[in-house]
Amino acid sequence: MDNNLETTFFGALEKNKDRIFRMCRAYSTDNENAKDLFQDVVLQIWKSLPSFKELSTIDTWIYRITLNVCIRANLQLKKREDKTVRLDSIHFENLESGSNDNFEEREKYKPLYGCISKLSETDRSIILLFLEDLSYKEISSVTGLTENHVAVKLKRIKKKLFNCLNQ
Repeated sequence: MDNNLETTFFGALEKNKDRIFRMCRAYSTDNENAKDLFQDVVLQIWKSLPSFKELSTIDTWIYRITLNVCIRANLQLKKREDKTVRLDSIHFENLESGSNDNFEEREKYKPLYGCISKLSETDRSIILLFLEDLSYKEISSVTGLTENHVAVKLKRIKKKLFNCLNQ
């Protein structure tokens, strides 16, 4: 294994792990699903790292991989849900240790994430990248949209979220 490749991987992962997990959680049905999705993203980053051409920053490249993995997993989940019956009446308590630490924080943002989950895949991707403090240029690079289109879409997305949160 190339030591430089390993150093780059662990450095980039350490820098971006919280953002990656927040994006995974936004595309997930629960915390366990988000953890699984996070692992899938990390694996894909590791497998793809040798082909990183440095045409963008490694952070932007990681966001692109994260979005692609999340969207692909979401599509697969929807296909499975079409073939199965959900048992919503069963309730399991979250027994994860230390889960109370961020409970208030998660509850505070629950309505926002609920509204974000109602957006189209493209809009959801854009707003999640925006919430991660990416510039329009970086969002443009990740999504393939022009900066102007990103700005216009963000204005519309914010209006949708405002209306959703005020219902």
